[in-house]
Amino acid sequence: MRYDVVVVGGGIAGLTAASYCARENLSVLLCEKQAVLGGTVNSFERDGFVYDLGIRSIENSGIVFPMLRQLGIELEFSRSLVSVGVADQITDIDSKESLDDYADLLKNQFPGNTGDIDLIMREIRKTMGYMDVLYGIDNPLLLDSMTDITYMTRTLLPWSFRFLLSMPKVAKLRGPVNKHLAKFTTNQALIDIIAQHFFKEIPASFALSYFSLYLDYHYPKGGTRAIPQAMEAFLISHGGSVLTDTTITHIDSENNTLTDQGGNTYSYNQLIWAADSKALYRNIKYEELPVSPGKKKLLARRDRLEQYQGGDSIFALYLAIDLPPSYFSNISHPHLFYTPSNAGIARIQGDDLARVLAKDPSMAEAEGRIIIKNWLAQFLAHTTYELSCPAMRDASLAPEGQSALMVSTLFDYRIAKHIKEAGWYDQFKLFAEDLMVEVLCSSLYPEMKNKIVQKFSSTPLTFERETGNSDGTITGWAYTKRPVPVPHAMRKIMKSAHTPVGNIFQAGQWTFSPSGLPISVLTGKLAADKAIEAMVRKNEKKKKNTKKRK
Repeated sequence: MRYDVVVVGGGIAGLTAASYCARENLSVLLCEKQAVLGGTVNSFERDGFVYDLGIRSIENSGIVFPMLRQLGIELEFSRSLVSVGVADQITDIDSKESLDDYADLLKNQFPGNTGDIDLIMREIRKTMGYMDVLYGIDNPLLLDSMTDITYMTRTLLPWSFRFLLSMPKVAKLRGPVNKHLAKFTTNQALIDIIAQHFFKEIPASFALSYFSLYLDYHYPKGGTRAIPQAMEAFLISHGGSVLTDTTITHIDSENNTLTDQGGNTYSYNQLIWAADSKALYRNIKYEELPVSPGKKKLLARRDRLEQYQGGDSIFALYLAIDLPPSYFSNISHPHLFYTPSNAGIARIQGDDLARVLAKDPSMAEAEGRIIIKNWLAQFLAHTTYELSCPAMRDASLAPEGQSALMVSTLFDYRIAKHIKEAGWYDQFKLFAEDLMVEVLCSSLYPEMKNKIVQKFSSTPLTFERETGNSDGTITGWAYTKRPVPVPHAMRKIMKSAHTPVGNIFQAGQWTFSPSGLPISVLTGKLAADKAIEAMVRKNEKKKKNTKKRK
């Protein structure tokens, strides 16, 4: 069977693309390498406890909710309230005025830098203003009201004017946030405490606007899995087909066919690739393509992407705890960013670790293991943790009187890979789990230590295996090598769907930077629009040819 559209990758971008194509009555096949759809927007259950696999809250950004409404998908959401803590202080982020409370927290931690903190808060407020414009209305690409004159004149046109004025200002903030903060203070620890929530060298525009995003967090009833489950149901109800446990290994772009790991072949008119970007270009059968400018572009694109790495990954700890959600709600909101020390991550010396990762021949394996363990102990005592307790938002997600807790921190893929190759991966996981529990019990949750029912973890290698993402990344390309090899200005996002092959489009976190859930949804919609337009042209041409023959 030849499908109008085949979508590869069943994460939120692939689900979005497939759903919009199916809505237009196109024949659609969605292929996903895992047993379930959703990617890192998902939840899983173990012994009655529900854990969110990746993303802890849903950031709307004028994109996610309009997409669900446009598809007619109804889900129940509640606000996912956020807290931020450093050492022995926690402040709740309930409104824009909470930024004053955050400033007070920082001033208590760094009393010698109150003037610097005032300057930084002023810069954060300014940046929040720019991003509030960017996400100030539901994204026009996800609305059906473009023919509504009142909407156009009273909402869209005024917003467009503010958008055009704000974009040059946002463009000036594309540099790394650490370097930007250094303009306002020389205290590296203060810079770290503000910036180490985020990915390495993330643009200042994204990091400094995050307080606006915290206020836009929501959580679906039933856990984050509720979203992909609802979208899969929509896709199937509109005639779409879904194949899980299906990894595409070969792309014959000349004959418009795909081959999976079992040798099964699928034909397409349009292909939307919503999976790992490197895999797209690695899987194309170049030997079957004729020599042409198109082939040269494909090879050049493949070779260029191979020079880039995926961004940060995470180490995630999952805990089932014999304590009620009220114990945790007395400490913070359900979504917490917590840094146990105000010393900052930059103080940790990494020279010896770098030698280990470089496989210095003068260093014995046992010595390397000691160095990594010592580094881990320091890192886990100073890093910033993202914590989430689902049962605080939906009591049905844990047994009565008990709670699940997810604890994650940004973590370097190379370290996990080195440990795996050195043969002590399982010991490393247990070692890190125990360290994280000790840090949390000695600071945030003193009653938790003897109440842990179950404990397990995932590493960057887990995320690489489960998602297929290069370097186990959770959010596209790294910012440490610039320029990023994809569009990174909102005015250029329309170009994100294109590839060097006319009937192959792309979507997801690899197609635009900075990426995340809203960008995955938006690029999925853009790729679907391109595929739909191509099918309309193809069908119109077919009709004309039929008329000519008659």
